[in-house]
Amino acid sequence: MTEQAHAIRLAVIDTDSAFLTVLGKRLDGAGWKHRVLPGSVPVDDLVAMKVNALLVDLSALGPQGWEFLEKVCGAIPSLGVLVCSDQSTVRQRVRGLRLGADDWIAKPCHPEEAMARIEAVVRRRRRSEVRLNSWPVLHAELEIRSDQYQAFVGGQSLGLTRREFELLQLLAEVPGQVVERDEIYQKVWGYAMAHGDRSVDVFVRKLRQKLQSHSPSWHYIHTHFGIGYRFDPQRVDGPDEPLETAAPVEVPEERLDEVAAERS
Repeated sequence: MTEQAHAIRLAVIDTDSAFLTVLGKRLDGAGWKHRVLPGSVPVDDLVAMKVNALLVDLSALGPQGWEFLEKVCGAIPSLGVLVCSDQSTVRQRVRGLRLGADDWIAKPCHPEEAMARIEAVVRRRRRSEVRLNSWPVLHAELEIRSDQYQAFVGGQSLGLTRREFELLQLLAEVPGQVVERDEIYQKVWGYAMAHGDRSVDVFVRKLRQKLQSHSPSWHYIHTHFGIGYRFDPQRVDGPDEPLETAAPVEVPEERLDEVAAERS
């Protein structure tokens, strides 16, 4: 049994008995700790199970599947979440990934592929956790707490979503350095940015609004038009240094529901 197998504690939400039977045999053979759940469970129950990966078929949850996915991804940032469903459209897969799923597996799939993808997600999560520091990182008035996936000003939480925090953390890790939009998208969303996608700009605008609301005397994120963004806290002394705002962003109509779904 590998060290990776010892580290994986998997919960599965699915009603496909044939798939569960085959997958269960492979998981047992590999020595994985796993349990099958009958359906949607409270987030607190998932936390109590101490699982670090969740494989879920959204069709098993009915109309509430999307809400469950968003709630779990937002409430347990350290949990690796993989959707495994059949008859999905590109729109559905994109929506699931943007709600916070780490991967989407199309059925029918071989259990070995599902296991390999779960291992990859857990491995990425472990690498991210290594970077987490229990001590806060301070920038001007801003306190970034990786252990809480949150940022604070004067002890007051900014109320960042998981995606907003990951965006802030990425930029703040390299203060003064311009990070290109494509790189931001790849590292925060986890896959390549499609041509014309303005999700990065939308989330930078949301993040800026929260920073400005809690710390109006400082300007944290600067735009490099056509390139990307730079984290470099600068004091706003007066009218000669107005707070920079993001350029207006037009979101395609077909993506409005996806962007709205990620708002806290």
